Amino acid sequence: MKYQRILLKLSGEALMGDKSHGIDPIQIDTYAKEIKKVFDEGTEIAIVIGGGNIFRGISGAGKGMDRVQADYMGMLGTVINGLALQGALENNNVPTRLQTAIKIEAIAEPFIKRKATRHLEKGRVVIFGSGTGNPFFTTDSAAVLRAIEINADVILKGTRVDGIYTEDPEKNIEATKFDNISFDEVLKKGIKVMDTTAFTLSQENKLPIIVFDINTPGNLLNVVKGDNIGTRVDL
Repeated sequence: MKYQRILLKLSGEALMGDKSHGIDPIQIDTYAKEIKKVFDEGTEIAIVIGGGNIFRGISGAGKGMDRVQADYMGMLGTVINGLALQGALENNNVPTRLQTAIKIEAIAEPFIKRKATRHLEKGRVVIFGSGTGNPFFTTDSAAVLRAIEINADVILKGTRVDGIYTEDPEKNIEATKFDNISFDEVLKKGIKVMDTTAFTLSQENKLPIIVFDINTPGNLLNVVKGDNIGTRVDL
């Protein structure tokens, strides 16, 4: 395997499947089975999930809610998603630990870097919930931060498109895909890969990002093996 320790970033919306909101049990089981394929190869796996399928803080703030309160609600949404994914993984015989940046000790461990690393070394998948634990930061930022803290080899951003394009391929069929692109090129071309804070943090720490289609069976495993799938962002 090319990568020995990965940080997988999933959006909350990815868990909806064909639903308009919430969690589709069939979809989350499908993701669990894809993660198990990688787990069975001995790769150490950490995961960060968004909460947009339940509540998105910035959207609530745009409708008059207090931004800090709204962001904390979004963080709790990511914990719900983390619990759901934990259940799906353990139903597929994958040992899992959920750690959260906000203390909710009845259902999850508090985030402790050394403990998270030890879980990975012992062959457990670690899910990080509640983002960074701070308002005004996205789960993209949480994904990069946690990846740096656990010394991940790469961030794998699973999306519904198969990489980074010159334009949105769902809006312009003429858009062309990049197989590889540098951090500087992404900034120069104004391409949206992650929010600016997350992207800059990844660039400063020389942590590559691979954007790929998570919904194609076998893609996650093949990316971890080093196959040329999706788009790699690197120095």
